[in-house]
Amino acid sequence: MDEQYNKFQAFKVAMIAAIGGLLFGFDTGVISGALLLIKSEWHLTAFSQEIVTSAVLIGAMIGALLSGRIADIYGRKKVIIATAIIFAIGSVATALSPNPEFLVAGRIMLGVAIGVASFTVPLYISEVSPSAVRGSLVSLNQLMITIGIVLSYLVDFSFASMEDGWRYMFAFGLVPSILLFFGML
Repeated sequence: MDEQYNKFQAFKVAMIAAIGGLLFGFDTGVISGALLLIKSEWHLTAFSQEIVTSAVLIGAMIGALLSGRIADIYGRKKVIIATAIIFAIGSVATALSPNPEFLVAGRIMLGVAIGVASFTVPLYISEVSPSAVRGSLVSLNQLMITIGIVLSYLVDFSFASMEDGWRYMFAFGLVPSILLFFGML
């Protein structure tokens, strides 16, 4: 009975941490619907659209480069909590962007969170999981990335016909950010 309890506890912890994977997928995919609205509102050139889209990848490279050292210094759990805060701030920043430059800055911030989460979340899950279920639990992160992408498309579809719908698309990322933050406390 105790072993089953430990597996269940590990599953709960892994599911909460894997919200970081969901945010990875969501913030990667949400731009596909948002950009359609942003480009017409701000009259973005093709180059500007590329910058807005790729800004998250630039941030992800930075986050991935820094994450190992930061996670070793502060611990995986604290880093995931801090990453949830960065995801939340990035979601708000992108949703409230007054211009393309601010949007790019918000997307870079989201990218940093994605880069950190891509390293720290699976590492944390593997460290808290019993060896008998470790592989299954670590794979939850990848599953949640995919679910996050699908969720972003559903959110995009839901807000596509609204005025300023792109702002709601980005703002929706705040919900899983808050869940990750409080879940990891």
